[in-house]
Amino acid sequence: MSPDHPPGLDLDRLRVLLDRERPGLVTGPLSGRLIEGGRSNLTYAVSDGAARWVVRRPPLGHVLATAHDMRREHRVISALHPTDVPVPRPVLLCEDEEVLGAPFYVMEFVEGTPYRTAEQLAPLGPERTRAAVLNLVDTLVGLHAVDPVEVDLADFGRPEGFLDRQLRRWAKQLDASRNRDLAGIDELHATLGRELPRSPAPAVVHGDYRLDNVLIGGEDDEIRAILDWEMSTLGDPLTDLGLLVMYSSPLGMPDSPVSTTAQAPGHPAPAELIERYAARSGRDVSTVAWYTAFAWFKLAVILEGIHYRYTLGQTVGRGFDRIGDLVPVFIEHGLTTLQEG
Repeated sequence: MSPDHPPGLDLDRLRVLLDRERPGLVTGPLSGRLIEGGRSNLTYAVSDGAARWVVRRPPLGHVLATAHDMRREHRVISALHPTDVPVPRPVLLCEDEEVLGAPFYVMEFVEGTPYRTAEQLAPLGPERTRAAVLNLVDTLVGLHAVDPVEVDLADFGRPEGFLDRQLRRWAKQLDASRNRDLAGIDELHATLGRELPRSPAPAVVHGDYRLDNVLIGGEDDEIRAILDWEMSTLGDPLTDLGLLVMYSSPLGMPDSPVSTTAQAPGHPAPAELIERYAARSGRDVSTVAWYTAFAWFKLAVILEGIHYRYTLGQTVGRGFDRIGDLVPVFIEHGLTTLQEG
């Protein structure tokens, strides 16, 4: 297909749907392009020459019954859009598989930059980088302050036993991709299980909260939108904090195919992020080391899954040959985090 007709996006059928469901929204021929960088669901920018929108759908060839749940993503941004949490304005949910071959939703296009690496942050300079990352913490506090009942998300997840289920889920994922010995990973999993903290009051959890899942723009480098809600649920808010702390910690591995933003000049240290979250949310963060170690474990499992698929010849692109070397690094960081508390 041409760049204006990427795989998985039938613009003619999309136009028919939008004209029927949102008359007058589209004023010219549609073009579309795949937005690179997504890890799972596919994201497209669509334009009629005057306005732009974003289409989100599951990956091609996806078995729908196992859910890359478009309804779930659409529901959470629809619930949060009237609040102060910055999310794109939802336009349409379509669960008719005849249109694009899978359920999908349409939302407004938001201008902004997702900063993925320290190198991308560097041109901002130390002061702007520091402000952007601290704003990331403040925005997370705002998300966790939303009352799920008030935005009709009281049934969005099962907070009871949340951490135990999460730990079991990722252990199961690990077992599904085991084809080599990984020193320390069973110890990390077992220690996390023994030291399971008591969760605070549940909140809307993003599930993958980090700098490159938000769009930053404007003169004040404001966070214009939080993206990629596919792992969102109702659960323990400190899992979001732990993941953010992990992604703000130096890996100590130059030229890693998976990078954090920690080395960018001006980037606040993890301890400052934790202190700011605690001060602004009022939550007890004394067990944050557990949540950070869990984040290291979770990412180790994800990376091992990618490495496993690479060994089977099921990955395409550059850098996959080096993913396997990262897994022991993440395991070691997890163990060290638990030991140091």
